[in-house]
Amino acid sequence: MPILNRASELQSEATEWRRHLHANPEILYDVEETAAFVAARLREFGVDEIVTGIGRTGVVGIIEGTAKGPTIGLRADMDALPLEEITGKPWASTTPGRMHACGHDGHMAMLLGAAKHLAETRNFAGRVAVVFQPAEEGGRGALAMVEDGMMERFDIAEVYGMHNMPGKKAGSFAIRKGGIMAAPDKFSLKITGRGGHAAEPHNTTDTIVIGAQIVAALQTIAARNANPLRSVVVSVTQFHAGTTHNIIPEEAFISGTVRSLDEKVRDLAERRIGELAAGIAAAHGAEVDYDYERNCPVTVNHPKETEYAARAAIDVVGADEVDTEVDPSMAGEDFAFMLQSRPGAYIMIGNGDTAGLHNPSYDFNDDILAAGISYWVRLAEQRLPR
Repeated sequence: MPILNRASELQSEATEWRRHLHANPEILYDVEETAAFVAARLREFGVDEIVTGIGRTGVVGIIEGTAKGPTIGLRADMDALPLEEITGKPWASTTPGRMHACGHDGHMAMLLGAAKHLAETRNFAGRVAVVFQPAEEGGRGALAMVEDGMMERFDIAEVYGMHNMPGKKAGSFAIRKGGIMAAPDKFSLKITGRGGHAAEPHNTTDTIVIGAQIVAALQTIAARNANPLRSVVVSVTQFHAGTTHNIIPEEAFISGTVRSLDEKVRDLAERRIGELAAGIAAAHGAEVDYDYERNCPVTVNHPKETEYAARAAIDVVGADEVDTEVDPSMAGEDFAFMLQSRPGAYIMIGNGDTAGLHNPSYDFNDDILAAGISYWVRLAEQRLPR
């Protein structure tokens, strides 16, 4: 099955939705206008049941098939990022300091297009739950919807997600079994020593020297502690200390991120950061306070559901345009919480040669909307055959 004729017909309308959403970005859970826009479109399509306020501001629409059967969930994220857009496009953000720099506007438009087609044709046995989630960008909106009882309330048996991928051929797909997105954790260290005059370092406990040694030592976690076949990234992204050129500061602050695709490696990194920092600080007579914050878990695609998703993508664009063994990304994705709650899979759709995600020059590629709509429709019809 190639790209649906109906999806191609919906391309223009979906583009209008996408550009409206792009021009009106909202952040985290404060997506009331976005959610209202989504709910209004679902009502226009004749979706059977529309529930708002799931996970605070999430929206779920239920589309009934022509016969009884299970329910599958199709998820899109709604929130934007706190960035200043520099694209100069006619549909650029109208809200200073906010923009859809991750393509969630396109994700919503593709799922809305699929919802419209599925509500028109109902060529499936069971129910399709179209899930529009808030707060993917660091707010754990997926977890909020799960904890709000979404899976049980709508009897969702399987759940699927999709995200655009800049740099990959427009409209192609990529997926893999197992870990596809990393667990994105963060850590912080506060080093306390003894400050003093920079001309008398022997009378101080130099927190900058200690911090520099800690930064260097943290790189050994990936290089010498972790199994080289089990990926982990430990990146220091902040180092703050001192106020002037001639004073050795009393305190220094270090923070960064850990990205892992394996829970055992995640545990290892958390433990070793604390051990290395404490050991180095103690060797110099300083103290260190350590905090490690776990964000979402590894996004793990279930084996059978990954095969279902890949088959749907292949039916739309052909086997040559679907990479079923894509390298995992060390970025994070809170859809992981939904995949912990129900079996499912997360797939990437190529955005073409565009700026990268979370970049102020990024824009979603409207040319891929029809492929994304077709994928959702084909997946729903395959998983819920009449």
